[in-house]
Amino acid sequence: QVQLVESGGGLVQAGGSLRLSCVASGSIFSIAAVGWFRQAPGKQREFVARLTSGGSTNYADSVKGRFTISRDNAKNTVYLQMNSLKPEDTAVYYCNAHFGPANLWGQGTLVTVSS
Repeated sequence: QVQLVESGGGLVQAGGSLRLSCVASGSIFSIAAVGWFRQAPGKQREFVARLTSGGSTNYADSVKGRFTISRDNAKNTVYLQMNSLKPEDTAVYYCNAHFGPANLWGQGTLVTVSS
């Protein structure tokens, strides 16, 4: 079974940037819709960004203009570039890949934004 592994989280000051990566153990991103979700302490998991196999993107209003989702099919990797980070962006970020009946999740990577 294909697995997803996120990395790139960490501690950053408000206004800073981070780039998250999600590596798949198989070549799925060219056929999958991929997305990033996040879950803050005490809150439900929420949608952040999505990239379809055709290249269309959409973003949560809270991150629009600050975050960018992209992929490198040759590296089996999806990225989330996060700029102008705010304390309210603090959360565990999860990568998701959906193709056919498969709906895969990574284990998450923690992003902490200090004020």
